[in-house]
Amino acid sequence: MTVLPDDGLSLAAEFPDATHEQWQRLVEGVLRKSGKEVSGEAAEDALSTKLEDGLTTRPLYTAPETSPDTGFPGFAPFVRGGRAEGNAASGWDVRQRIAGTDPVRVNKAALADLENGTTSLWLAVGDAGLPAEGLGRALEGVYLDLAPVSLDAGAQYAEASRALLALYAERAVAPEAAHASLGADPLGHEARTGEALDLADAAALAAETAAWPHVRTLTVDALPYHEAGGSAAEELGLSLATGVAYLRALTDAGLTAEAAFGELEFRYAATADQFLTIAKLRAARRLWARVAEACGTPGAGAQRQHAVTSPVMMTRRDPWVNMLRTTVACMAAGVGGADAVTVLPFDQELGLPDAFARRISRNTSTILVEESHLARVIDPAGGSYYVEQLTEELAEAAWEFFQTIEKAGGQAAALRSGLVAERLADTWAVRSKKLATRREPITGVSEFPLLSEKPVVREPAPAPLTGGLPRVRRDEAYEALRARSDAHLAATGARPTVFLAALGPAAAHTGRATFASNLFQAGGITPVHDPVSVTPETAAAAYAASGADGMAVLCSSDALYEEQAEAVAAALRSAGATTVFLAGKPGTAAAAVDEYVFAGCDAVAVLSSVLDRMGVSS
Repeated sequence: MTVLPDDGLSLAAEFPDATHEQWQRLVEGVLRKSGKEVSGEAAEDALSTKLEDGLTTRPLYTAPETSPDTGFPGFAPFVRGGRAEGNAASGWDVRQRIAGTDPVRVNKAALADLENGTTSLWLAVGDAGLPAEGLGRALEGVYLDLAPVSLDAGAQYAEASRALLALYAERAVAPEAAHASLGADPLGHEARTGEALDLADAAALAAETAAWPHVRTLTVDALPYHEAGGSAAEELGLSLATGVAYLRALTDAGLTAEAAFGELEFRYAATADQFLTIAKLRAARRLWARVAEACGTPGAGAQRQHAVTSPVMMTRRDPWVNMLRTTVACMAAGVGGADAVTVLPFDQELGLPDAFARRISRNTSTILVEESHLARVIDPAGGSYYVEQLTEELAEAAWEFFQTIEKAGGQAAALRSGLVAERLADTWAVRSKKLATRREPITGVSEFPLLSEKPVVREPAPAPLTGGLPRVRRDEAYEALRARSDAHLAATGARPTVFLAALGPAAAHTGRATFASNLFQAGGITPVHDPVSVTPETAAAAYAASGADGMAVLCSSDALYEEQAEAVAAALRSAGATTVFLAGKPGTAAAAVDEYVFAGCDAVAVLSSVLDRMGVSS
């Protein structure tokens, strides 16, 4: 422990140390003002947030709650990084993904990326990308001794791998100068497609690459589980189970345990939940170090990590917001210690990204490394009581799930029995409820949507592999609603419309009118808030002029609802409104209205029902 010299600047030296109990009493006072009579731990629990995997984030973390010793960067248990220097030497590897079937176009994109900040290439090969024989043309002009190549070839991993190694030999790249990840991932492919591949074949390929010291044969890709709705701990647990299965296959093929560890690279999703992403990457290294220790090779447990910004969080509506999401995710991946980071272009879900989108994705890392200086500090989050505790709790939850998979016979057996699919489906069902009720908001989709936005159109991308676990997206339920609205617009020339009947002055109705406007726009329904406010005498004419499709929403304060709701609702019905909603808590002015919309209501169910009643086909 370093002892600082007395410089006469001891801050708060004349004040007594505050205690945790004092803080709790202050919290009690604040909660009391809001009508909650709680004390002690209950007061703290009231400000806590429940996460997936049974985890809870508390409002205050202090020194006594620190996790076990995290060691030093580059040394077991590798929580603080797999390399002693971390990313401080030159930043993380900026790995750009290139999908496409035309080698000439892929080559053009690859050269542009490498000339403008990308440091390695991630190529889709096989059924969802380039033909293996097109690798040479796609990598024409690329200095293969300087630019690492990562392959994603699915079932064609052997052909693609041998094509790349032949290219190295043809261009006289010295074995020690070739850095690559061949991307063989039989279990990941099975999770994606349901097609079982023989692990022994992948292990045999690893034996063939023994002469290439910096070429990793197998990739443990956790993205299929993340994209199927899995939580952070489930993603980690399944990656551990996959990694262990590969270690067994590699050692059965004759590799030493230490050599087997050196053949693996792990791929994880980085989300806009920055602290969870940071903790996930740190926990992944701790867990893999534990596996290495159990295998008798603790020094080989430095996990090589490739982080990819989450496809699940990407939206098709207002895709520009994706640039903000990927920036936060990239920051979290870098801070979490990922060796390589791929920022997916903001238009990823719309087709093949254009040049602008690719430029923004690679520049995201450049700004964070060069301008924000994130790579100048090794493990910047280390020592944070919150991050250390979250890392440890996440590791414990992931290890428990990993043990469940192992007890079920290992990763392959768990996939084939349906255990994995059922567990991930249950997790996604819970999260879907949060998305539907907007407790997990999606900016630009479920919150603050823009119906007048001009659609972003891209050339279709190769169809993704299917047949195994589903691919979910946070925006999928709202996207289905918006698609119904789009079809109605194309067929009739107008979107479905709802009338906002605001009562009283702006101060009384603005909050709930804004809430209702956002809610209905999330379903592609245009809110008409003209005139600004109505009375029992003007409501009928205002509704008739709005063009609304049978729906009206009362928006005001509870006091004005008691005074005017019944009369205004009657006027709206006389003008043709078939359903009158009230924006507020259920039970308010119950005799006057048909239904309620309120914070926490099931927005997807409400909007789907409204579109049905408006005659908007699904």
